[in-house]
Amino acid sequence: MHESGLIEDLIHKVESLVREHAGRRATVIRLRVGALAAADPDHLREHFEMAALGTVAEGARLEISVAEDPLGPDPGAIVLESVEIETE
Repeated sequence: MHESGLIEDLIHKVESLVREHAGRRATVIRLRVGALAAADPDHLREHFEMAALGTVAEGARLEISVAEDPLGPDPGAIVLESVEIETE
């Protein structure tokens, strides 16, 4: 797994969403890690904190849920579920 690349893509998506909604910054970012994604939430958080520095995601709370059902939706994926955006 290449956490750095995944997190960079996540930051780009968050920046795009913040711009699209005329926001100032992201405050909460929610991810769902599929049961087969083989991604460690703590490791993702570490990469996120470093990659977010100087971006609209800096200081945002990263909430990660880990699915346990390998037959559930997107079992091998890391899915951006939602972003809370500060607009003022």
